[in-house]
Amino acid sequence: MGNNYDHGFLDYPIYAFTENYSHGHIEDWHSHERIQLIHTLSGVIRIQTTEGTWVTPPGRGVWIPAYKAHALLISGDVQAYGVFIQPDARLKLVNECRVVTISPLLKELIRSAMQIQTTIHPQSREARLLELILDELELLPVLPFNLPEPQNIKLQKLCAEIKLDLSHTWTLEHAAQFLHVSPKTLTRHFQKETNMHFSHWVRQTRLMQAMTDLAMNKSIFNVALDLGYDSASAFSAMFKRETSLTPSEYIQQFQFKDH
Repeated sequence: MGNNYDHGFLDYPIYAFTENYSHGHIEDWHSHERIQLIHTLSGVIRIQTTEGTWVTPPGRGVWIPAYKAHALLISGDVQAYGVFIQPDARLKLVNECRVVTISPLLKELIRSAMQIQTTIHPQSREARLLELILDELELLPVLPFNLPEPQNIKLQKLCAEIKLDLSHTWTLEHAAQFLHVSPKTLTRHFQKETNMHFSHWVRQTRLMQAMTDLAMNKSIFNVALDLGYDSASAFSAMFKRETSLTPSEYIQQFQFKDH
């Protein structure tokens, strides 16, 4: 894992942890016996699974199911809190990756759980605190910061080509020509494989790259050009529409330091 790893008391269906990752750190493919919720306080974590990619900007969280193979790529210096949860701790715990909103209440509950270092007795304050965290975990709002990956080999090749040059104007017609199929055929197969329209997938790919590039202090203007936008204002309009934040507001979050 990263460095400076610490955690609360383990002998319970849920326990809290904190961890720091340095920029450029990579965790190769692995899995956990428990569900993992990582809440980033600074930096960006990119989570790769066989189904797709999830990007977690500062202030959000990523939910990774138990036994789900995944890899991590760190952009910027990441400070994170989180919890490990037994899969059967609650009936309504989801079994798929997702990026989620972390409420101020949940954040403070996790911080408090970090202080637990002794056996947890029934009906104790510590037990009630952890049960309240489980209550909150059943209500996590989902954010659309994920990119599904097709399983079809030809579509995988197309998607890899798109990622290599996001400044290119990847229209449906251009993509269909690349695969030597009709636009109608590409639309049908792409929708079936990703549950996304092709144009939405391309836009989402650019958005997730932008989230990482902005975290690395690239200028808004340069990010816009690298992603094929004619102007910074056009890029900013897309970014705000998809994230509810302007690029400048998004960048400001990276100044956040936990105390």
